[in-house]
Amino acid sequence: MSRVHSLSDDQVGQELQKMTAFIKREAQEKAEELKIKANQEFTREKTKLVLQETDAIDVAYEKKFKQATMSQQITRSTVANKTRLKVLGARQELLDDIFEAAEQRLGDVTKDKKRYGDVLKVLILEGFYAMNEPELQIRARKADYALVEPAISAAISEYKEKTGKEIKASIDEENPVPEGSAGGVRIVGGGGKIDIDNTLEARLSLLKDSALPAVRKALFGVNPNRKFFD
Repeated sequence: MSRVHSLSDDQVGQELQKMTAFIKREAQEKAEELKIKANQEFTREKTKLVLQETDAIDVAYEKKFKQATMSQQITRSTVANKTRLKVLGARQELLDDIFEAAEQRLGDVTKDKKRYGDVLKVLILEGFYAMNEPELQIRARKADYALVEPAISAAISEYKEKTGKEIKASIDEENPVPEGSAGGVRIVGGGGKIDIDNTLEARLSLLKDSALPAVRKALFGVNPNRKFFD
């Protein structure tokens, strides 16, 4: 039989110390392992949260940037439109002033009797061609009758020469052009139903439409944005 030896108190104490040291070492190693894992998990979560917040900030910034860009574009467009309207308004005001000044000077045409007589003949002759009728009436200001009569005769002669047709025309003294008119004539045909307004005011009005593009170009140059022309 083998003999069992009992341990002394010192030996038991030493064994307990060894076990305690082993357990303590194991606990420290485990604690260190848990600490490392905890730090790693913390780092991952922190990185994840930082990235989420960064993405959220980027999205918010992008949204605000787009809003700011759109607001800037709207503001720029609004300012450009207002400026363009002001420029167009100023240009139109200048054109109106030009034609208003021209209208105020219409009366100057009548001061030169020779020149005015030639103008009356041309206006009457134009009416002859447009009407193409054998008999017409001419309405004019009473103050112009002395110039209208020879103008009618000259227009009749030229009309016959150019067309080979006979034509009669006389002053309609019952329906004169108002004295407030700047001058010119009205040619009436069709038994009084057709009336060509060749007064100086009417001719200027037509000139506004026909000459306006040329006047605008002369004053302001070619409009690069205009695609169609009258």
